[in-house]
Amino acid sequence: EFDNLKSKNFELFKPECEFTDDSVLTVAVAETLLNFNPDDEENFKGNLIDIFHKYGELYPDVGYGGHYLSWVEHKHREPYNSCGNGSAMRVSAVGWMFDTLEETEKVAKISAEITHNHPEGIKGAQATAAAIWMARNGISKAEIKGYIEKTYGYDLDRTWEFLNRNYGWDSSCQGTVPEAIIAFLESTDFEDAIRKAVSMGGDSDTLACITGGIAEAFYGEIPEGMVEVTQRVSPPILHKLLDALKSRSSYGDIVPNR
Repeated sequence: EFDNLKSKNFELFKPECEFTDDSVLTVAVAETLLNFNPDDEENFKGNLIDIFHKYGELYPDVGYGGHYLSWVEHKHREPYNSCGNGSAMRVSAVGWMFDTLEETEKVAKISAEITHNHPEGIKGAQATAAAIWMARNGISKAEIKGYIEKTYGYDLDRTWEFLNRNYGWDSSCQGTVPEAIIAFLESTDFEDAIRKAVSMGGDSDTLACITGGIAEAFYGEIPEGMVEVTQRVSPPILHKLLDALKSRSSYGDIVPNR
């Protein structure tokens, strides 16, 4: 994230690898979706805020942005008008949970605006969830590109080669989500998508998190070797959450006591 590289030829996993805020908050959104009804918007928002605060206490040192960390530490319940890429990095479960694109975009908006109520923060979450929904429903890359460009106004005509040479660090939705989608659009498989995202530079873990969510939905799998390593470095709560997501069934509060 802060020591970028510009090559796809890098060691994917090292002994010091660990999970970041992207994984923690993705789990938080997914837990809320499994246990609370987003049709009851205010209740859903309240529970999502509670779960974000809870996960912030369980995993306090995983790289949260400064504004978000303050929001968690002070138990705030009002949004702070952020346009940061955090709303997009945590939204992937929304892209999997609903039968229609309309409902997906609606809930993506709700999930974003508890903190990221700036129009760009909301747009980034909606565009990411929409791309995931379309990818898992067998829609082509060309159609995904066209829809995202038309609906959200992102410039997806730049190439990975151009971004590899010219892209720099940017923590905003508008400066991360289009680039993450381009990494997916130009990829040949899941691992290639991750490598393209990382080698663009920028806010690498978040950019690759967004790219990976779309790529997994489109290609239908993550290589087993990548899954095994990731499971070894991620907390058990993530494994339980993934099992629950697969069955789309409520499983109660899976967060263990300290």
